[in-house]
Amino acid sequence: MTRTVRILMNGVTGRMGRNQHLVRSILAIRQQGGVSLPDGTVVVPEPVLLGRNPARLEDLARAYGLSLWTTSLDEALSDPEALVYFDAQVTGARAEAVRRAIAAGKHVYCEKPVASDLASALELARLARAAGVANGVVQDKLFLPGIRKLRRLVDAGFFGRVLSVHVQFGYWVFEGDWQPPQRPSWNYRREEGGGIILDMFCHWQYVLENLFGRIRSLVCLGATHVPQRWDEGGRPYPCTAEDAAYAILQLDGGAVVQVLSSWAVRVRRDDLLQIQVDGTHGSAVAGLRDCCVQHRACTPRAVWNPDVPKDHDYYADWSAVPDNESFDNAFKVQWELFLRHALGGAPYRWDFLEGARGLQVVEAAYTSWQERRWVDVPELEL
Repeated sequence: MTRTVRILMNGVTGRMGRNQHLVRSILAIRQQGGVSLPDGTVVVPEPVLLGRNPARLEDLARAYGLSLWTTSLDEALSDPEALVYFDAQVTGARAEAVRRAIAAGKHVYCEKPVASDLASALELARLARAAGVANGVVQDKLFLPGIRKLRRLVDAGFFGRVLSVHVQFGYWVFEGDWQPPQRPSWNYRREEGGGIILDMFCHWQYVLENLFGRIRSLVCLGATHVPQRWDEGGRPYPCTAEDAAYAILQLDGGAVVQVLSSWAVRVRRDDLLQIQVDGTHGSAVAGLRDCCVQHRACTPRAVWNPDVPKDHDYYADWSAVPDNESFDNAFKVQWELFLRHALGGAPYRWDFLEGARGLQVVEAAYTSWQERRWVDVPELEL
């Protein structure tokens, strides 16, 4: 049996919402014929576009042959055929819309962070649990090929005891005066939900905890390296949010994590995201799609001697982890998992409480930066 289910999609006129969630996830699921539920039913999603700008909604609908769009959240939530609400708005607008969707009895899936602060995230988790609606938060990097290969190595015991993890993320975001910036101006305004800590530490929380263990404590230093940028209209504005953060985290079991996150760094590494894991038995370096390894039996004998030219190719000592499977779009994979959960009762672990854990780490990082100290990250419960 095949059934069509309307998906309310709020905030997909932005780049991420349009490309990853609408086009490469929901429309791609439609094109493949839907997603199968545990009982064999095939669900075909039908997107309903939501937003504030009718012209942009109409243009987006026309571009992809869609007929359903509205600027009224109340109108959308009153539709009995719409069972799922998705939110990819700016962070500051998310919590109130999600509250209304929960009150309307919709299953709710949203971008991270689930809210602007931990208290609001926990409130949403409690409301969703009390209402009995399925709830989930996007944790897309878990489904990237490079991270899935790391997961395979962890499950196989390749690393032995994990000693350390080094996360390097970032790239140079143009200021906007002489080249257009790659990110919207609100990313650099704290009052509008901007800042790289709020944007990226939710990612680091779920990647680290799903692969290597729970975060126990951290120390963090934020910085606004570029104090002035130019907005979409070419007007200069002061940056009130950090564009870089430097953190050390300690995990259960004692592994130490170093995380560099920056929109003010020029890339000289294999990818915009690179994660190196060093263990007693072996090491790995993963990017968005690729992963390479070096076992202890294949580790070269390095000798420090700065007085002679380097004559060893250290890259040659690493071996690529094979794909061994087909990797679909990371956002689409998680969308399919959430739809199977919300509409078919399949297990699903990345709920609002998991999303709140990301904000717990964000707030610990801000506290550490402001008070210049280590901060513990305790267990989080509703």
